[in-house]
Amino acid sequence: MAHQGVSTDNSNVEPVTQPPVSSLNRLQRRLLLAAAAVSSSCGLAVELLLGTLASYLVGNQALSFGVAIGGFLAAMGIGSYLSQFIASKSPPWLQQRQLLVAFVQVELLMAPLTALLPLGLFALFVVNGFLWLGLFLVTILLGILAGLEVPLLTRVLELEEGVREALAGVLALDYVGALLGSLLFPVLLLPLIGLFPAAFVLGALPAFMVFAIGQQFPRLRRWGYLGLSLGIILTLSAPAAIPISNRLENTLYQAPVITRIQSPYQRIVLTRRGQDLRLFLDGDLQLSTLDEYRYHEALVHPAMSASQNRRHVLVMGAGDGMALREVLKWRDVEQVVLIELDAEVVKLAQSHPQLVRLNEGALTDPRVQVINADAFVTAPALNDTFDVIIADFPDPDREVLAKLYAEGFYQRLLPRLAENGVFVTQASSPFFAPDVLSCIVATLSDVGLSTHPYVVDVPSFGPWGFVLASRQSIQADRLTLSVSTRYLTEPILHHLFELPGDVQLGNVEVNRLSHPVIVRYQSDPRWTAY
Repeated sequence: MAHQGVSTDNSNVEPVTQPPVSSLNRLQRRLLLAAAAVSSSCGLAVELLLGTLASYLVGNQALSFGVAIGGFLAAMGIGSYLSQFIASKSPPWLQQRQLLVAFVQVELLMAPLTALLPLGLFALFVVNGFLWLGLFLVTILLGILAGLEVPLLTRVLELEEGVREALAGVLALDYVGALLGSLLFPVLLLPLIGLFPAAFVLGALPAFMVFAIGQQFPRLRRWGYLGLSLGIILTLSAPAAIPISNRLENTLYQAPVITRIQSPYQRIVLTRRGQDLRLFLDGDLQLSTLDEYRYHEALVHPAMSASQNRRHVLVMGAGDGMALREVLKWRDVEQVVLIELDAEVVKLAQSHPQLVRLNEGALTDPRVQVINADAFVTAPALNDTFDVIIADFPDPDREVLAKLYAEGFYQRLLPRLAENGVFVTQASSPFFAPDVLSCIVATLSDVGLSTHPYVVDVPSFGPWGFVLASRQSIQADRLTLSVSTRYLTEPILHHLFELPGDVQLGNVEVNRLSHPVIVRYQSDPRWTAY
């Protein structure tokens, strides 16, 4: 029986309507696009920072940047994929709010992790932890978070503008931000404030971005104030990263660190224990005052003695001035051109009292012209020819350094060498990396020069190799030494090219710009025993 008075007619029931998607005003849209640029800029800068840190710690630049950038990009792909599951089943009016909240949460998580994880990696290296595993995990974590950012912003904008317009706007600012990030870190942050303070600054940027978003989206205001607080904390904490990292760095050296300089190219460290002053570049020992004279006398004087003329000399690398000191001992030297990439090394050698005393003020000698530039580009472009050319480059453990030992560089440098001139280069350790010496000999021979390898014992380094080269064969028994030295003597010169029995020239490839095999030779497993 039907109940009387109760109507079953639903024709007058109004359908339930959902709230509309909040319309973004012009300022809000521009702010979200700016957030895409900031996110991309910080993400790329963080990739470079992690690659630089790993390269500084382990020396293998190609592998370090490969793991840092490759891992970061792969993780960004994972983050982009995961972004589709955030607010996927919510109605559009609620989805916009949830996506914005998710974005600011990602930024607030990125901020402290960007600041602290690089310092954590450094600490892991200091305690001999699994650095490569740590680097991989850090890049995966930060990469996933970075990969969430752009898709979340795109989905917010597409709710109002449509997919095509949203993608066009976000990706355009994303690429612009990537360009800014690629310049921000190496040009400004790294040389001006250093590696670890730069991480704190990069961490503060997304936090301040959250504050700006909170000011324009009232429902996100509390998140904005959290971002402001976090950004201020990270900015104020940036200077504290310096003494923390310094204390960690001190444990890497066997003597107190007295000077630290972060140049655009490398980390420069001076240590001193008693009378032993040591110079390190990116953690690699460059000289010890106890025995540096052995290395520099062996580098300079055989070439100076073998050359018929010594009026014009070109020195590449050697910004510490020690090789210059030896060159200037020869009275007939009229001009020395020094090409050194890192101006900070030259400044240090000109200003540090103990270094100035050690190099005898060679860098301020009126006969010396200093050019701060890349020798690979600058040396072949010089107009002069030189009686002696001395190459004192770092060991070729990275592709960027391998070019300085390449057949293409030697071929372009050859016109700068006088007809009777002599060229000499350091050639790494013939004990720990024997194929490097062989490779340099083969490469110089390939450009038509007569080569003369030799080995000298330097206590700080062990046996060390050099290669002398000229257009004519050099007779060792005719070499004379007319300058004062502490280690090198004429009898040593006369037997200089007699290699030890355990140093044999092997069958190696020529090092070319297109195929830098010398990096593989320098990475010999024997170094693990050093």
